[in-house]
Amino acid sequence: MYALYSLALLLALVAAAPYYLWKGRSSGKYVRTLRERLGALPPALATGQPSIWIHAVSVGEALVARGLVASLKARFPSHRVVVSTTTPTGQAVAARSLEADGVFYNPIDLPGAVRRVLAGLRPALLVLVETEIWPNLIHEAHRHGAKIAVVNGRLSPRSFPRYRRLRRWLAPVLGEVDVFLMQGDAHAERARAIGAPPQRVRVTGNLKYDAPLGRADPRAMAAVLGGSGGSPAPLWVAGSTMAGEEEAVLDALAHARREAAPLELLLAPRHPERAAQVAALAEARGHRVVRRSTLGSARWSDRDVLLLDTMGELAQAYAFATVVFVGGSLVAAGGHNVLEPAAAGRPVIVGPHMENFQEIADEFRAAGALVQVRRAEELGPALARLLADEKERERLATSAREILERNRGALAATVDALAELLS
Repeated sequence: MYALYSLALLLALVAAAPYYLWKGRSSGKYVRTLRERLGALPPALATGQPSIWIHAVSVGEALVARGLVASLKARFPSHRVVVSTTTPTGQAVAARSLEADGVFYNPIDLPGAVRRVLAGLRPALLVLVETEIWPNLIHEAHRHGAKIAVVNGRLSPRSFPRYRRLRRWLAPVLGEVDVFLMQGDAHAERARAIGAPPQRVRVTGNLKYDAPLGRADPRAMAAVLGGSGGSPAPLWVAGSTMAGEEEAVLDALAHARREAAPLELLLAPRHPERAAQVAALAEARGHRVVRRSTLGSARWSDRDVLLLDTMGELAQAYAFATVVFVGGSLVAAGGHNVLEPAAAGRPVIVGPHMENFQEIADEFRAAGALVQVRRAEELGPALARLLADEKERERLATSAREILERNRGALAATVDALAELLS
């Protein structure tokens, strides 16, 4: 089975190589990281010193891993705690935001590449954040004697049918995982249904509720947005937007300005490399766009559209918002994390697509702690209503904070479960 999987993956990589080489022709990002993706660890990591290896695919998983890295370093001082990511944006966030002993690109899931990394790291524990099932990585880590854990595990209703169809092939792989620490009961049931050994599946809660805010200095964002006094006009922060959503955000901005007078927009695309495209879109509609990266510590003076094209500052920006829209939810991208703006005490609007955070969205909606619109055309009216109703904004923020406090504790439960594996 593993040989067939490896052959199929190798053929797929060969077929896809021309596309990725063309896509990265200007930045060279795929060529630049190829050696590391083939298992060539940075020399400082390839020492053979015992380690705990956390794999966090991209930005969301890297942010979840913040508290986990710090807790594991404190609990197991004799082990290095190293973090791998798959995406360049995840790598940037991990390098800047985590207190790990090293950050590197996860190897392509081929036996040779995985074995080279395992030999250099000698992991006592491999931690996979949010149900990352890489057959060769799991199999080779198991053969090398590492304990393997899935943490903050989730299987969305959208992805579950695909996994279930592969149950026959997944079951042997999942049988080599020592523990599945799932976000909730529904995720745990789905894990068992795709072949995870039932006795190894536990519910420990969602680490996102315990994730600390970003480490970027909030004073920099305060200076850009005008100090503690801010601006006399309300600020709308549209965070983690995806392609196809910025048009709706700009339409909603125009609607809200007609209904509620002055309003400023801080627009933060999920992928900063889209900044030029998003800026051109807003400028074509007559907006004065300023990129955050051009301001340094200077104050944003145009007060029309500020484009957040930097990494790690969105959590700080939320603290200055009057209303927040969390992107990835108007298009079928599964939504993004609403907990950071909620922790900042800000009312949140999302679209209909919150599948990646379904339990959180359901709990928030049931408690009246967020506003969910069904289509893009409803975004502007929802925004205008909140801008005009300060008491409703305060009620939403209070309800969200109560949910946050009620759900804390997943980090401690997760670290205790991992400690059992290393005892």
